[in-house]
Amino acid sequence: MEAKFEKQGFLKKLKSMLKVDFKRMFTMPLIYIMAGVCFVMPILILVMTSFMPSTTVDPTTGAETAVETFTNVWQSIGSVSGGEMSMDLTSMCNINMLYFLVAVLVCVFVADDFRSGYAKNLFTVRSKKVDYVFSKSLVTFVGATIMFLAYFIGAMIGGAIAHLPFTTEGFGVGGIIACMFSKIFMTAIFVSIALLLGTVAKQKLWLSILGSFAAGMLLFTMIPMISPLDSTVINVIMCLAGGGLFAVGLGAVSNLILNKTSLV
Repeated sequence: MEAKFEKQGFLKKLKSMLKVDFKRMFTMPLIYIMAGVCFVMPILILVMTSFMPSTTVDPTTGAETAVETFTNVWQSIGSVSGGEMSMDLTSMCNINMLYFLVAVLVCVFVADDFRSGYAKNLFTVRSKKVDYVFSKSLVTFVGATIMFLAYFIGAMIGGAIAHLPFTTEGFGVGGIIACMFSKIFMTAIFVSIALLLGTVAKQKLWLSILGSFAAGMLLFTMIPMISPLDSTVINVIMCLAGGGLFAVGLGAVSNLILNKTSLV
C-alpha cells in the first residue's frame, strides 16, 4: 500500500506554531517578570512622588521653583489632547514607557530562538518563514497587552495608596477606555519594529534592543498626541489601522530578511 502524506496548509502550520509559541511564552519566566515590573512600576512612581515637595528653594537666591508632580491618577496613563509638550515628570514617567519594555520582550523572545537553535531546527522543517513572523507578531502582541493591563491595574492601586484623586477633567470614562485601546493597538507598531530588528540581529540581543530603542525614540513624542486621555473611536481606529499597516509591512520585510540571510 502506498503511503500518503497529508500536505499541511498555511493555517494548519500557523495554528501549530502559535500553539508552540504561546506555550513557550507562558512557560518562560520572561513574560511574568515583565508583567510584574509593569505592575510594580506605577505603584512605586505614584507613591514615591506623593512624598515630593511641591516647590524647591534655591539656597543662594531663595527663589522658589514649582515641582511638577502627579495631581491625579490618570496622569500616569496619559495627558489630555491639546496640552503643551513638555519633558516634566508626568509626561515622562507614565504608561508610555512600556513601549520600550515591549521592545525588550520581543527582542529577547526572538534572540532566544536563534541562540537556542530553535529557529534553525524550525526552518529546516518549515521552508516558509511567513508563519514564523505572523506567529511571533501575534504572540508578542498578546504579551504586550498583558503588560499594559498590568500597568493599568498597578496605577489604580498606586493611586489609591498615594491618595491621589480619580477625578476626570476634560475627559470621561469612555475617553480612558479608548485611550487604553489606542495604546494597546499601537504596541503592534513597536512589536513589528522590534521583530524586524530581531531578525536582522538574530543572536545579537544587544544590537536588536539598541536599534529598537533608537526607533522607539523617534516615535515616542507622537504617542501622547495619538492616544490622549480624551481619545475617541477615531483614535482607536487610527491606532488599529496604523498598527496593522506596520505589522503587515514590516512583517513582510522580516520575512524577506529571514529568506535572504543566514540563520546562524
